[in-house]
Amino acid sequence: MGTTQLESVPEPKYWHLKTVLSEALDSEFSVGEILPNERDLAARFGVARATLRQALEQLELEGRLQRRRGVGTTVAPPRVGVALGTEPHTWPGAAGDAWQPVDCTTAVPPAAVATALETGAQEPVHIVHRSRRTHGQPVAAELLYVPESAVPDLSAIDAPSGPARARAVLRELQRLELEGQESAVELGSARADDAKQLDRLPGAPVLVVTTRFNAEGRTAALSVATYRADTCRLTFGDSGGVEVHQGPERQAS
Repeated sequence: MGTTQLESVPEPKYWHLKTVLSEALDSEFSVGEILPNERDLAARFGVARATLRQALEQLELEGRLQRRRGVGTTVAPPRVGVALGTEPHTWPGAAGDAWQPVDCTTAVPPAAVATALETGAQEPVHIVHRSRRTHGQPVAAELLYVPESAVPDLSAIDAPSGPARARAVLRELQRLELEGQESAVELGSARADDAKQLDRLPGAPVLVVTTRFNAEGRTAALSVATYRADTCRLTFGDSGGVEVHQGPERQAS
């Protein structure tokens, strides 16, 4: 990165600096690489640290940078696509699923989940915990609620707990014929447990995608997936593979 003369630029200094920094991220830095400290960057570009901070904050909002506790400011990985298109429906855990099973517990779900599953208010369900990572960093966490009636043969499988139990529940779901699924998305803020899993501070913006899986005329599973808003993008249509490049100052990949 070379020194850039900013004084004659009519737009705000931090905005022009953001453009220059974005170009440098594309050409000189790799995903996960730690940026030089603010003092060095400010000196290199001949700007006040307050101006530099504004530019870095904007790049963080756009998902180009991440501020990681105990590490510093790093180059963010490409955004993960959260598909909400019309591609063929599949059960969680099917071939090509990017999620990794973490654990499985049995507990009474929140009232709203029980209502969606049409289970009794105090009826326990299987809760599969899964995570999704890219470039070694956590980008999403999921709670998959499965009524015991949807996987009646699970008790015959010797998988009492942990990832093995989670995989067993997912395998049993595959035995059902998936009749359809419906998804809804909303913007939220990370709760304490979500923030810990996603390496973010509580209250950080997240995308919450709720998916209902239907089989045998009822809801066989309900997924509540929480995505880091700074690392994900929604995709629509059959493929969701469209990439929009609006110049070096902003890229959605």
